[in-house]
Amino acid sequence: MIVALLIVLGIFTASYIVIWGLAIARGRRQSAAGTASPRTFPGWLDAAIGFITNFLDTLGIGSFATTSSFFKLFGLVRDEQIPGTLNVGHTIPSIAEAFIYIAVVQVDVATLILMIAASAVGAWLGAGVVSRWPRRRIQVGMGGALLAAAVIMTMQQLQWLPGGGNRLGLVGGALALGVAANLVLGALMTLGIGLYAPCMMVVFLLGMNPRAAFPIMMGSCAFLMPVGSAQFLRARSYNLKSALGLTLGGVPGVLLAAFLVKSLPLGMVRVLVVVVVLYTAFMLLRSAVIERRQAGAVVDYDDRIVEPG
Repeated sequence: MIVALLIVLGIFTASYIVIWGLAIARGRRQSAAGTASPRTFPGWLDAAIGFITNFLDTLGIGSFATTSSFFKLFGLVRDEQIPGTLNVGHTIPSIAEAFIYIAVVQVDVATLILMIAASAVGAWLGAGVVSRWPRRRIQVGMGGALLAAAVIMTMQQLQWLPGGGNRLGLVGGALALGVAANLVLGALMTLGIGLYAPCMMVVFLLGMNPRAAFPIMMGSCAFLMPVGSAQFLRARSYNLKSALGLTLGGVPGVLLAAFLVKSLPLGMVRVLVVVVVLYTAFMLLRSAVIERRQAGAVVDYDDRIVEPG
């Protein structure tokens, strides 16, 4: 089943590369005809941003918010092109993360496939349902839930509370709860709520080995991102130069971080989970405060917290 899952992911990857290649060729033809501005090959700064952000993404911190910050700091991408550039540029590194962690990190196959499928179904349903929910309230609720979870995880790590575990899969009611949670998290991605930290929280609180969260959350995003990116490619609503930089620099960043995470002892992984959850909670609550101040106005995209997961 793992081999079959990787084959399907490989088909997704090949299809995405073909679609992107055709989009680049079409853009060059339009540039030659004078109907579009020329685009250049990425420079060292584009690649460096891809390396740093995807290194952090592989550790579970996420890449969209950090990349948006770099784009704004250096003025590399116009605001209206940031969403497309993030999705297009980070898709291949995210798929690389999924290939690595699905292949090398042990996790129950049924749990892995069901939770990945649930996130995909959730994202599909979320486009028409969850996207109408008030996003700021969800940010506040999710941020508060993550803060509470971080406190519980810390107390469990200090052995003040029972909890945690080394299970590689879920069964029965725990499996149903995990699948339902990932379905909701997949739906929340349509509102720009990242999947990584909440998925870590679910896996940890259900008694699984924290490492098991990595193939689950990265596999989920790997199947979701090519579909979303194809929409930006068709609309040419992205910056090719920076997107290529994210991809070219991102893959080496993923490989380095994956080696480090694989080598970390379980205790360090548990600490990493707490840090990631706290960081995400802070960013969600910060975004909610910003959007409240801008109530009645259009919220700029870079104030949103959006993860590839």
